[in-house]
Amino acid sequence: MPSSARSKRPSQDDRRSVILEAAAQVFFEHGYAATSIDAIIERIGGSKRSIYSEFGNKEGLFTALVSESADAALSALSVDHFGGKDLSEILLEFGRGLLKIYMSPGLIGVYRSIMPEALRFPELAKAFYEKGPGRASGRLAEVLEAARDRGEIQLDDCRWAADHFVGMFRDNLHLRVVLGLCPPPSPAEADAAVISAVGIFLHGVYGVDRTGKPKADSRPRQ
Repeated sequence: MPSSARSKRPSQDDRRSVILEAAAQVFFEHGYAATSIDAIIERIGGSKRSIYSEFGNKEGLFTALVSESADAALSALSVDHFGGKDLSEILLEFGRGLLKIYMSPGLIGVYRSIMPEALRFPELAKAFYEKGPGRASGRLAEVLEAARDRGEIQLDDCRWAADHFVGMFRDNLHLRVVLGLCPPPSPAEADAAVISAVGIFLHGVYGVDRTGKPKADSRPRQ
């Protein structure tokens, strides 16, 4: 085979990405229960065998979609990103990655798909939580524990605090986007939301300015 022809053949990773992107679109449009492997194949061509060999079945495909979305968000919490950064910088980076994933069309489609199906497919709902929000909270809890050990913060329950922080990005803004009441935020709006969340998380609700930093008179007034 000529080298030019070989270079045009998509790699296995490229093919996997194409499948996941098409699956996200179909789940977004039809919901989990109404989505079929055939519908995904219609988008990308090929055969069912390639999807079954890669993901096992529709549930495996859905789980992979959630897991890889979480991987993208968690990349900001890898050990390689910690060098020379304080907790505020780490949280800002993580928050930006997390909000970007939460507001992506693929994951918005996943949310719309899983919510009405959670009671019918409890194992799928469990996988969604454990592969997505649960992993994010667990990894962040480790980061908070390390910051506590360095003396940056004082926390009794880092996992609970991590749950709170991750939950700040599934707020009313996220709900409005999931419900189709508004489009995802612009980059500037998203960054402002992340800065606000990190400021409130680290310094409390009293006296946090628009940059997320505490004001000089940030003590609660009697």
